[in-house]
Amino acid sequence: MKRLLRSLRKSIRYMFNVRTVRLGGVTIDTTVGHIPENVRELIFREIYEDTERDLIAKILKPGMRTLEIGTGIGFVSLVAQRICGEGNVYCYEANPELEPTIKRNFALNGMTPNLTMKAVTVDGAPITFFKSDNIISSSLYDRKRDDKQIVVEAEALADVLEKHDPQTLIMDVEGAEIELLAVDLKNIAHIIVELHPHIVGEEAISALVSSLAARGYKMLSSNRKTSHFARAA
Repeated sequence: MKRLLRSLRKSIRYMFNVRTVRLGGVTIDTTVGHIPENVRELIFREIYEDTERDLIAKILKPGMRTLEIGTGIGFVSLVAQRICGEGNVYCYEANPELEPTIKRNFALNGMTPNLTMKAVTVDGAPITFFKSDNIISSSLYDRKRDDKQIVVEAEALADVLEKHDPQTLIMDVEGAEIELLAVDLKNIAHIIVELHPHIVGEEAISALVSSLAARGYKMLSSNRKTSHFARAA
């Protein structure tokens, strides 16, 4: 029944070419041309970032400082900020073309993002960003495709963690998680991360999981690409 209702709502949204959709407690701009069509379709189907939404609802609490790396259209940050409260969510996005989209979505919800339009890397040096027409596949990781290459400013993850002292890290960086999650994660207690074995290989993912376990992070759940690691208090 739920799937049928979603299908019906999707058809109605396409029929009336709706300009906004309420999903996960927040409003998202779905105007044609404002977001890629594949993202618009996932929103219309109500499955966009569904695994992240489920974990956020279970893990985040009011006042919890949360860092998101790879903000995309700003949706996940909005869902997190709705729970954690204004001023507790810090988001970083490397793709400069997404800044208007992120700000439109925050404005629709009456929120002001703690938004930094920079990549987050290990060393903080400017880095090549591989921009795909499909924004959810853009990455700092070279996937050996015909992506547009641009150089973007970056901040070192260690500096970002020192500055914001987050308790939760949300990350979707299309393969760059291997290097980023190898650094000292300081006071991070929860990690919600999309893992990409199809990009970096199963061996690299296994090594990452082992490295996190050695530092006290246990994988508590995994749903499709999204995993939740938590460190005992």
